[in-house]
Amino acid sequence: MRKKKVFAFIMLIFLAVLLIQCDKNRVFEENKEIPDGVWNRDYKVSFQVDIKDSITPHNIYVNIRNSGSYPYRNIYLFITTTSKGIVVKDTLECLLADEKGKWFGDGLGDLWDHQVSFKKNIRFPHSGIYNFEFEQAMRSENLPMIVDVGLRVEKAR
Repeated sequence: MRKKKVFAFIMLIFLAVLLIQCDKNRVFEENKEIPDGVWNRDYKVSFQVDIKDSITPHNIYVNIRNSGSYPYRNIYLFITTTSKGIVVKDTLECLLADEKGKWFGDGLGDLWDHQVSFKKNIRFPHSGIYNFEFEQAMRSENLPMIVDVGLRVEKAR
């Protein structure tokens, strides 16, 4: 019985190490839940990212999880990036479905996960804390069926 527990423990550690190594390019990734699945225009989602490497190029992605009942093919976002007093504002269109309503991304049940490219092969001008703030920029004040919004920063390959 003791040998089985030791073997199971070793396998668990091996799997944990394997999972960590599979995503070795990830610098930051976090998703935040949208309250009640309705994104109000005034509700801002923010992420603080500690960038240690200003030499290596990075890719930045926006993660979106929506219900299959989301009424649009896309979502527009205002993204404000702030660091050391420098503020950069961008607008990003995230295409979530084709013209016929077929969702892009990965689906499980009624939920769809999308990873949308925001910036590719960029070098951060300096190391330190960067704050990314997302606002929905659609015409609807309350955007239904958006479940989570997230940010991923990875080293470019």
